[in-house]
Amino acid sequence: MTVDIKVIRAGQMYRYYLRQTVVGDGRRPARTPLRAAQEQAGVPAGRWMGRGLAALGLAPGEEVTEAQLRNLLGERGRHPDADRIEADRLAAGDSPKKAYRAGALGRRVTVTGVDFVFRPQPTIYLLWALGDEETRRVIEAAHEYAIGRVLEWIEDEVAVIRYGTDGIYRVRPPGGLVAARFRHYEARSGMPLLHDHLLLSVKGQRLDGEWGSVHTLALHENTVAASALYNELVAAEVCEELGLATEPRTVTPGRRPVMEIAGVPHELIRWTARRSDQITACLTELEHEYVTAVDDNGEPRFLPVISERARAKLNAIAARKTRPPKQKTLSLAQLRAWWKTSAILTSGVAADVITSLLEHARAAAAAIRARVTAVVDIALAAVDVAATVFVMNDGGRFHRRHLLAEARRHLGLVLRGRRREPGLDEKIAAAAISTYCLDISEPKTVRGLEAGYRLYTARWALSDLTARRRTPAVPDPDHQPPADPGEPAAPRPPGQGAGEWEIPRIPLQYERAVLAGAVVREKLHTTVVRGRAYDIARHQQAAMPEQLLAPEPTDPERDDQEPEAGVEEAIDMTALRALKASRTDVEALDFTAAQLRRATEVFTKAGDEAAARTKQYTGRETAPPVHPMRQEEQHRPQQLGPHGPEAGR
Repeated sequence: MTVDIKVIRAGQMYRYYLRQTVVGDGRRPARTPLRAAQEQAGVPAGRWMGRGLAALGLAPGEEVTEAQLRNLLGERGRHPDADRIEADRLAAGDSPKKAYRAGALGRRVTVTGVDFVFRPQPTIYLLWALGDEETRRVIEAAHEYAIGRVLEWIEDEVAVIRYGTDGIYRVRPPGGLVAARFRHYEARSGMPLLHDHLLLSVKGQRLDGEWGSVHTLALHENTVAASALYNELVAAEVCEELGLATEPRTVTPGRRPVMEIAGVPHELIRWTARRSDQITACLTELEHEYVTAVDDNGEPRFLPVISERARAKLNAIAARKTRPPKQKTLSLAQLRAWWKTSAILTSGVAADVITSLLEHARAAAAAIRARVTAVVDIALAAVDVAATVFVMNDGGRFHRRHLLAEARRHLGLVLRGRRREPGLDEKIAAAAISTYCLDISEPKTVRGLEAGYRLYTARWALSDLTARRRTPAVPDPDHQPPADPGEPAAPRPPGQGAGEWEIPRIPLQYERAVLAGAVVREKLHTTVVRGRAYDIARHQQAAMPEQLLAPEPTDPERDDQEPEAGVEEAIDMTALRALKASRTDVEALDFTAAQLRRATEVFTKAGDEAAARTKQYTGRETAPPVHPMRQEEQHRPQQLGPHGPEAGR
């Protein structure tokens, strides 16, 4: 996730933000004016953002002064120019108490704002750090544009002001919000890391002109959706302006792939990952302490398996324990020269590749654009989004914000760095809700009646899938016991003795979600009208990572031949080529037997739970299960299904 959030409290402004964050995370010398400290640190001045500035008499892009920041975020929510307002009222003859109240923005609060940290993907800030001046300006402009769009989305769709008894009334701030943006150029390790701190005030004006406070819980709940929107926008702007494309890269096996700029060597990312290596080493020690911890009676305190949630908490602890102090600051020009020299000497990447990094990325983009056509099918996208969200959320229950975040990730995966029409993510989320989701909300509060807090689950009936659990094998000292009882025992790595196994982990949810999407698509077997089958083929091809695509035939005249044996899990594209040649009207996406067998095993339990929930909340039996089609029935003409011309157009 490339957008982080942290609460800002009134007293915290003096101890941390005004001394370090606003001056590039360095240590601000005592009694040094803010602007002078920023010049010494080599970072630009902060700038105001947000539509709420008009109500305060400020304009977007104006420089943020220390007094304004102290009043708004450090004095429990006062007007940025409260000092001037108070002086004017005193000069007009008002009492000190009345003059002080004139500079207040509603009631005083302890939580005065939130700190959003926006940083682009590593390959983007590597191009920013190692490219020429024009590339740097384009990337910074795309970075600022994406932040502005995310702030607009928060103002329009996320932020709510609570008022009344127990906050029973909730309204959007019609005038918008107020934020101060501060730019940083490097990480604490000295490596390049373009990122901005957006200090968002919780103060907002209601329709009656009174000032209230934005509910920070809503901001926290939508951080993932904001991060997905920022990633999609900044990648699209950079790729469109510089002629680049994105590709999915697997950072951790089994986890969600990360969309990066194609053509930038992975060794350069590793060159900047000094902090990641330190965190990984510390995390290994913490995991060992976690699984070996015992209570006073000598019993294990935790399960001997590390879940994703426990691993995330341990990772946060490791990040805090290994956080180094800020190094000596340099100007951006000096930093860029040092980064390029260090990359040439220590990254292991050839010097000509580093000096012409943009040209290499453009060549890779040309190859991707020639092979992958960006086609978004809303109906098929809704299937993938609903299946992924259903599996990755505990208990198969989720809200609209989860679907919206996954829709944005899906668009980034399919479009490969191209711009999209506004509102396409909203259409995919709406299609997923209306077609594949069941509303199981039981609202007991006013908030539960809102659309953003409706609770959903999937409406698929997949309980007809037969579980095919492997027979447990006899314990073998040369095979490691698996974390999942249904999995085979793994061979012992060479050089390890009995009992020296790696710490078992619960299977990652994203891997199960991908298999769930394959099962759902196979069960649905969507019928399409003439002409739309080609869009489906291109949509599925664009949504698949490069390593999962079957190799293209080298000879056009031998297009009907079977692909050579390669990656075992590759999607068989022969049916898609036959579909294009025969101009049939039926979707012909075939999955390998190994894929379906694996998907059946891991998704049976989730399907049973979905059927049980559907029966519980609807009070009736689920629809009759849809049986898989036989091989000879896959090309038989069918009646028009739920994904006709109106579904995705």
